[in-house]
Amino acid sequence: MMLDALARFDGTITRLGIVLSPDGSPEEIEGVLNPASATTRDGTLLLYPRAVAQGNVSRVGLCVGERHGDDLQFARRGFALEPSAPYEVRTAPGGMGCEDPRVTFIPVLDRYAMAYTAFGPDGPRIAVALSQDGYRWERLGLVRFAAGLHQGDDKDGVFFPEPVLSPDGVRSIALYHRPMLRLSTMDGRGAIPTLLDLRPEERECTRIAYIPLEPVQRDIRNLLDVRESALVLIPDSPWCRIKTGAGTPPVRVAEGWFSIVHGVDAKDVGDGHYTMQYSAGFVVHDAERPHIVRYRSQTPVMVPEGADETHGIVNNVVFPTAIETIGERRYEFFYGMADARIGRARLELAPSFAGVEEPAA
Repeated sequence: MMLDALARFDGTITRLGIVLSPDGSPEEIEGVLNPASATTRDGTLLLYPRAVAQGNVSRVGLCVGERHGDDLQFARRGFALEPSAPYEVRTAPGGMGCEDPRVTFIPVLDRYAMAYTAFGPDGPRIAVALSQDGYRWERLGLVRFAAGLHQGDDKDGVFFPEPVLSPDGVRSIALYHRPMLRLSTMDGRGAIPTLLDLRPEERECTRIAYIPLEPVQRDIRNLLDVRESALVLIPDSPWCRIKTGAGTPPVRVAEGWFSIVHGVDAKDVGDGHYTMQYSAGFVVHDAERPHIVRYRSQTPVMVPEGADETHGIVNNVVFPTAIETIGERRYEFFYGMADARIGRARLELAPSFAGVEEPAA
């Protein structure tokens, strides 16, 4: 990881309330959360919530947005993905399915790309599905990592929208990911003391994977073939001592690639028990070489507040996963609230620092 610090980077977040709550159906009995979003070619806003049925069985929903002034409502239109592939279905307890999607339109491929966590017989893995219109999705398969790279549990896959240069200088499609430790997968909160005894770089860290562009342009199936992976966010700040992870798809700003990411901290409440808190922060990557981090939040920009974010299926969680541009340095983003419902917020970034021009539209 390299750091080329910006002098400043900040913004104002305004919460706009809940946009989706469980509808009482069996498919949402354990929450509706952590959505992806996309704007279709005709300008329609789509939301793809993770819907959780009993037993932690997850599906990716499809909702169509309708605006009335500043009010935004979503109508359910079924499911974009339901667990059916071998890597999404398992019989072991603990759940299965299609979790936490993120959708990015990639112009060079002329497709919407969904990265999601496939929770199947081998544990959580990053899977990819593609769409021409945002409504109908075709599975591509599991992401494959080259020999020598992480091969185990992995999640928080999020595509960058434009090709970039890998650390080796190869023009590539970039993908956030967060390799997991088997310890935390198996033991959850019980693993916290052991995790805190590890050096920060040995905990669960955010990385960027790189898929060479040229083979993908020859055959879209090569979008699964990761050839490089660079460490970018270590859990070494007080608000993210346990792990860091990707959040929203990156958007281009004057300073580089901007994203809202998440971090997890643990608080000792006595007698060997811990509570975890999921918060959000900003990160800015270099526009051409995103393994160079130009800014990251040293304190969170968003922490759980109010009953809807502090109490739910998992308490104390804000988890941004979707973002839409609504104006110059103005965005609307969507986030999971306590793993139970979905919130909406507006972000206004402060003006860019002197001497940097906004990218061409």
